[in-house]
Amino acid sequence: MKKRILSAFFAAVIFAVCSVCAAAADVERLCDFDGVLTDSEAADISAKLDSVSDELGLDIVVVTDSGIDGSPEAYADDFYDYNGYRGDGILLFVDVSGRDWHISTRGYGITAVTDAGLEYMSGQFKPYLSNGDYYKAFGTFADLCADFVKQARSGRPYDVGNLPKGSVPPVLIPIAIGVGALIALIICLVWRGQLKSVRARPSAVDYVRSGSFNVTRRRDIFLYSKLERREKPKDNGGSSTHTSSSGSEHGGGGGKF
Repeated sequence: MKKRILSAFFAAVIFAVCSVCAAAADVERLCDFDGVLTDSEAADISAKLDSVSDELGLDIVVVTDSGIDGSPEAYADDFYDYNGYRGDGILLFVDVSGRDWHISTRGYGITAVTDAGLEYMSGQFKPYLSNGDYYKAFGTFADLCADFVKQARSGRPYDVGNLPKGSVPPVLIPIAIGVGALIALIICLVWRGQLKSVRARPSAVDYVRSGSFNVTRRRDIFLYSKLERREKPKDNGGSSTHTSSSGSEHGGGGGKF
């Protein structure tokens, strides 16, 4: 009897685990309702999102949709909450006609993508959105999510004072210095050429035209001075959050492109 109970229990557990795995495998992580991607581009982005999501153990999602009701924030939050995604994830929503974008984070996604990190992240993919290169924008977003989550799991999420630094090829440094020096020299020579009518004078009085004015009295009066010092507000970093219509906590933010 005990063996039958144990067998039934383990069968139920295995069934539940398999059901969860199947549900996770069935979710669509690319929902291009606006059709901004070609079939081949959509297949590439979908495969990338699935691969990154499986590797990280959280859902990375991209949605495009125009003519929505309500705010992009509410749409992004609700889309994530009501479409079978895991409790941890990051979703990028793009309203092509309204030129809006919004990132919704949930669970560990809130930890991985801080407010400062989100600003940096959007600066990387938003130029592609503005140029209509959605394939590049979505691929960049997926790569950034992988980088941000891995960084967060190392114990130091990308945040204020700890953001990714762009690398500059060493060969470009002397070229940049040379070009800057050349531009500065040209500007100085142009300014110098415009001052041919000006001659140096030994005294400031020599610059005054004779009879132009007559100073009858001179007084220097010091009235008072006041110095106020105020401490500059410090940005302590982290993620600001809000509650969606489902009652779930979300982070993120968005804007126009």
